[in-house]
Amino acid sequence: MTRLDDVRALDAADPLAGFRNRFALPEGVIYLDGNSLGALPANVPARMDRMIREEWGVDLIRSWNTHDWINAPRRLGAKIARLIGAKPHEVIAGESTSVNIFKALTACLQLAPERSVILSEAGNFPTDAYMMEGLAALSGGRIRQSLVASDAIEAALNTDVAALLLTHTHYKSGRLHDMADLTAKAQQLGIPVIWDLSHSAGALPVELNACHADFAVGCGYKYLNGGPGAPAFLFVAERHHDAIFPVLSGWLGHARPFDFRDDYEPAAGIDRFQCGTPAILGMAALECGLDIMLEADMATIRAKSQALGDLFIELVEDRLEGFDLRSPREAAVRGSQVSIAHENGYAIMQALIASGVIGDFRAPDILRFGFTPLYVGYEDVWTAVDTLATIMRTGEWREDRFNVRAAVT
Repeated sequence: MTRLDDVRALDAADPLAGFRNRFALPEGVIYLDGNSLGALPANVPARMDRMIREEWGVDLIRSWNTHDWINAPRRLGAKIARLIGAKPHEVIAGESTSVNIFKALTACLQLAPERSVILSEAGNFPTDAYMMEGLAALSGGRIRQSLVASDAIEAALNTDVAALLLTHTHYKSGRLHDMADLTAKAQQLGIPVIWDLSHSAGALPVELNACHADFAVGCGYKYLNGGPGAPAFLFVAERHHDAIFPVLSGWLGHARPFDFRDDYEPAAGIDRFQCGTPAILGMAALECGLDIMLEADMATIRAKSQALGDLFIELVEDRLEGFDLRSPREAAVRGSQVSIAHENGYAIMQALIASGVIGDFRAPDILRFGFTPLYVGYEDVWTAVDTLATIMRTGEWREDRFNVRAAVT
């Protein structure tokens, strides 16, 4: 059985321990929700102050050139590419994950115009399914959305499928899909694959090009620590760039936007997938998070992530009753989170948050805990489980204040 001295020894030997000071974490709080919103990088306030007071406040519109605002989507995209196994010119930062999913889906339909099915798994993150449903409705019946059980995905692959959209790390369970295997099986039937990396990018090694992936999307505000609503990103394999006429043919995706022509001519390469004016304030914050991530070794991050998850599972099963493990027990097929279920999960999580341990809840019964190795330590996991055990022993979660649903869970 693991003891407190054991976890303290792990923290003392942790090669990532120094990164904790790079984040502005509140005193007395154990933050296990970086899989939903990453912590604040400590240098963001100064960067934002400079951006607002000097670049926006003094240099004004000149900053598009003097501070290179105009190239922020490409610059950040190249940094994200290093985290997801892509070439620098295959990733663009900007818009939201939802918008980028729409871009990728419509691109797939251009690659396979004779096909009519867009496929995903039932229980995928809602925005993925919702964007598919909206696109199917927009098509007037030509395109059909299909959602199948996870274990039925391979059987559903056929020559009617125009796109396979899957989330690499499942948002509830943390279960990993085998990216290389599923991509290969889909492509054998001519099906392009879109990978949603929102719960993978920055949390574990991703090798898009090694897996011969077609498209990928992801958000910037989870493990990339870009702040609430941070710009998302889109990966398009180089081989597809010139084959796609973007349906969201925005101004900045034009080959020569400042010619102000009436007709749209797509830019070369990844730039054609730009759409609206980039959110420069959000880009500045996201770049701070990315720069910290790029200082760390991803293999070391992954090893610690797996160890933190294993420790959490061990301690929960040793000390608690009435909880069901909903994440894979095997670390190799689990992302950087662990989910446990309890019929009173919402109230229990609210009591836990009130006690200084922040995770989150996903309906109907999931308590979700994210382990961000750059700022979560082994003793944090010990204390989190100890606090949860106290809440269950005292019945504190039964209090009325913990049983009133908030707008965000």
